[in-house]
Amino acid sequence: MNMSELKDSKPFKLKIFTVLGFLLLFVLYSSNAEARAISELRKKYDNIIQRVANNYNIDAQLIHSIILTESNYNEFAISSKGAVGLMQLMPETARDYGVKNLYNPEENIKGGVRYLRDLINYYNGNLNLSLAAYNAGPEAVKKYGRTIPPYPETKNYVRKVTASYNRNKAIKKRSKIYKFYDESGKVVLTNDSHLYSIYKKRKSD
Repeated sequence: MNMSELKDSKPFKLKIFTVLGFLLLFVLYSSNAEARAISELRKKYDNIIQRVANNYNIDAQLIHSIILTESNYNEFAISSKGAVGLMQLMPETARDYGVKNLYNPEENIKGGVRYLRDLINYYNGNLNLSLAAYNAGPEAVKKYGRTIPPYPETKNYVRKVTASYNRNKAIKKRSKIYKFYDESGKVVLTNDSHLYSIYKKRKSD
């Protein structure tokens, strides 16, 4: 490449890097905007989820993960197979669990959680099989000898829900705040469980 060609290539390279920079900023902005939107929707349904979770002894973080994977918190979502609402209930499943309005968030969540509770009981607490049955149906799990069916959609579904669930649990664990009063009577707030346990032990001695 001669000097003339080198000079001509610089503006072109600059344009390429500028375009790439704008694309990167757009992707980051879109990703952050989507994360904020999901966070707001999560808060919108959290009271219902917490209440139903307590009633049926299901971790609320698991319910959140299922809803995120199933419908992305869209209470009006309808799948190509006819599943409806936040927890993507099939009409026949909804009828079995007394759900009259599939688009009602509380009814939909309650029906989905009751169904999930029954699956967890049936599979003796095996979460992966319960999730596989929630996605593909208990008959599919039975057909493949009580293992996760080899359907790409179901395998991906189980992987996505469990990854989200583990992430939610980790965030919740890190976010727990402990409160106690030190020797001078000042309030101490900490997320250090070890420090809190030391204080509790010292207080009981």
